[in-house]
Parts: sequence; C-alpha cells; structure tokens
Amino acid sequence: MSTTMTYVTIAAEPLKAVMREIVTAAGSSPREAELVADHLVEANLTGHDSHGVGMLPRYVEVFLAGDLKVNQHVAPVTDAGALLTLDGKAGFGQVMAYEAMEQGIERAARHGVAVVGLSNSHHIGRIGHWAEQCIRAGYVSMHYVNVISEPVVAPFGGRDARFVTNPFCVGIPLPGREPVLLDFATSRIAMGKVRVAMNKGEQVKPETLLDHRGEPTTDPNELFAEPHGAILPFGEHKGFGLAVVCELLGGALTGGGTLHHKPSSRAIINNMLSIIIDPNRLGTAANLSSETAEFVKWVKESPVARGVDRIRIAGEPEQDSRRRRGAEGIPIDATTWGEILDAAAQLGLKRPDIERLAGLS
Repeated sequence: MSTTMTYVTIAAEPLKAVMREIVTAAGSSPREAELVADHLVEANLTGHDSHGVGMLPRYVEVFLAGDLKVNQHVAPVTDAGALLTLDGKAGFGQVMAYEAMEQGIERAARHGVAVVGLSNSHHIGRIGHWAEQCIRAGYVSMHYVNVISEPVVAPFGGRDARFVTNPFCVGIPLPGREPVLLDFATSRIAMGKVRVAMNKGEQVKPETLLDHRGEPTTDPNELFAEPHGAILPFGEHKGFGLAVVCELLGGALTGGGTLHHKPSSRAIINNMLSIIIDPNRLGTAANLSSETAEFVKWVKESPVARGVDRIRIAGEPEQDSRRRRGAEGIPIDATTWGEILDAAAQLGLKRPDIERLAGLS
C-alpha cells in the first residue's frame, strides 16, 4: 500500500474485500458479493479502470433508487436447445452475465454451439470478462452488447448523443498460448474512461468528444455537465455501423430493448447476444491453433514504428497490465476513492473500517 496526494494504491485482494463489504451491505448474498467484487477488481487489474471499482458508487446510487435488484438469477424466456434467451431481471450484471455464460457453455458442450440472448440485466461490466469465461471452457465466443441508459454517443455526422457505447467482443482460446481477446466500445473511448479522465483532472485526446453545442472539445466535464456533450464513434462511419449492429443484435434480437428515448432512471441496463462455439466439435480446433500461431508470428515480424516497443495482439495489453498491477497494486485516483467511501457511508459503513480493509490504516 502507498498513498500520494492524488492516488491510493491498493493490492487486488484487499480491494476485493472492500468491494465485497459494500455489496454485502446492500443486501447481496456472499456469492453475489464475490462475483461483483471479483469482476470489478479484475477490470482494474487488466487496466480498464473505466469498468472497475469506480463503477460501484453508480451501482449504489441505482440500488438506493430501487432500480438495481439484489440476489436475482437469470430466468429462462425461450429454450430451444442450442438457442436460449434469458431475462436478467435488473439484477447485478456481474451475476446475470456469469449465469448466462454458464448456461451457454453447458449448451455448447451439448450441441457444439450456443446462441444466448441476455436481456434486462444491470451493467455487465467489462465484456472481455465473459469471453474469458468461455475461453476457460475452451470455446470461441462473440458478444454484441447494447446499453439502455442516458445516451452519450453521437451518430456519425450527428451533433448530439443518441445511443451509448455498445461494446463488441471476441474471445479465441489457443491451447498452450495466451488467448486472443478483442474487447472494445464502439465509441472513440468508453464512457468510463471519460469519467476517469475527469476525476484525474486530465483532458481527453482531440477528436474524441463534442460539447453540448456539437463542437469538438477535449474537456471530459462536457460529457457530464448539463446539457450533456457526446462521445464520437470510433472509425467514423465504421464504428457507427458496428454500434448500430450491436444495438439491434444485442438489444432487439435478444428480446430486450433499443434506446430510442432518454431514460428517467440512472440504471445502466445491458442486453447481450453471445455466440459460443466449440472448435473441437466444429472439427477445426487444431487448424485454429496452428494457423493462429503462424499468423501472429507473421504479424509480429513487422518492423515496429518509431516509439513502439513491440506489436501487441488483442488481449496482450490486458495481460501486461494484469502482471504489472498484480505485483504493484491498483492505483485509484483520490476522487474515485472518495466516491467509493461516500457510497459505503450511504450503506451504513464507516470510513475507518473500509480503510482498514483496504490496508490504508
């Protein structure tokens, strides 16, 4: 543990203990508190602070408003063997998505493939976490996600926000090697990364945000001030097109909803379409492994650009961060840590007790 004027640095296990304590104070079962805490801290370990422990204050806010339900489990809506739709019942997304992937993996083991639609779940966090769950079972997976919340992303050519960050993810297991894990928001950056920049007092890169007038800005406060600004889609029309696909496949095809008005609730509702494939049952597992190895080798032999140390395949930055933060601890900016303490206090927890769990006293 160490502190500076602007950060606290906390090891993963004590930070998980803090998360469990706060989630338990909301009335969650030990299993639910463990799943939520593990997911949030793992997001920080992989370097995605946008989806890590800084989300918990928002969860507490939504719980206290009555829009996040504790101790829920996914409920089947349609069961057609390899095709399954599930209702998340506005429960903790870290539980709903875990159970959805658990059932999807079981169906893929039975049928060789599974298509799982999860609707009406509260925020399911870092989507790569769910691809990793499939990877551990040896399965390839693809995930299309939409978000029902305050719109924060402008369409290509638009000047105000009309949808949310709509992530897309693919996980590819490789026996004896690190997997390929592609996981990104279809916006230029994730909304949570704008929040992190704001809490740190940093600017975002140019051509990332619009202010409330639809003009370019680098000030992250513009996204959260009234009236709101907007994030731009990545890759202009290409990112916008993929965001639309995630909205329709993740939101409509699953039986959930699409965003076509501004919600009154502060809840973050996710819908996710997941396709899970057993490469062994497809008969191509050995080919997938050997061809991927040759392709990655070929790509990495490219001469690196000035200022680049090595070429990284999708998933490698997260692996690097997990090793580094696992050894050095997880830095949390002072603003975010203060928000976590305030959220704990709203649930009746005392600051000295939280700091002791975190190893800060």
